[in-house]
Amino acid sequence: MILAAAVGASLLSVDWSRGLLHTGGVSSAVRIFGSIFTPELSPGFLRLALEATWKTLTFAIAGVTLAVGIGFPLGIAASGVLFRKGRMRALTVVLARFVLAFLRSIHELVWAWLFVLAIGLSPMAAILALALPYGGILGRLYADFLNDVPQHPLRALRTSGASEFEVLAYGRIPMALPDMLSYTFYRFECGVRSAAILSFVGIQGLGYQIQLSLDDLYYDQVWTLMFFLVVVIVVIDVWSSFVRRDLTR
Repeated sequence: MILAAAVGASLLSVDWSRGLLHTGGVSSAVRIFGSIFTPELSPGFLRLALEATWKTLTFAIAGVTLAVGIGFPLGIAASGVLFRKGRMRALTVVLARFVLAFLRSIHELVWAWLFVLAIGLSPMAAILALALPYGGILGRLYADFLNDVPQHPLRALRTSGASEFEVLAYGRIPMALPDMLSYTFYRFECGVRSAAILSFVGIQGLGYQIQLSLDDLYYDQVWTLMFFLVVVIVVIDVWSSFVRRDLTR
């Protein structure tokens, strides 16, 4: 009911007196989508596309790796699994979840603008812009995965005299690892796309080259760059499937 009301309110806010497409919009759309069948395949541009793809991929790898380094310890703290109960557990959970919420509340594009203003058009700006919000997202999910593991094996470990840290290391993490790794790969796919988008703020990469081609109305080049991005995402998806399958054997 609430969703339907929101959709109705959004439709009422549209100015229907104006056309949905600007003058020449149909012909522009035909040119843009028609170019999908004639991508730019010259050796020089393919080399440029490959270099831009590699830069985007390195930004994503570095950003997500740093995000895991941020999210994993914060996720453990936010799960509260190191303490049975008490004020220390409550304080740790509240503080960790607040930090995670703060990090993921700000979109990576906003982080990118802030870091570009602070440190300039540096690869580190793109890496940090990915690492902070993705660290918040990963940490939040890691905490849930650690809390949702079956309890019977954990009780068996405690009965044998294991501490909560040992229960975490030998019980929770091994059982939660397939889900954690699966979601990390998913976020890596998102990270590649986000790294391409972050290039629109001026950081070298696929998005930067797409913007240049769009500004010059070279739509055939745009689709070549888009195809490179699609290939990278497909390769990551296949790779993650093999890794997940090996873990669940």
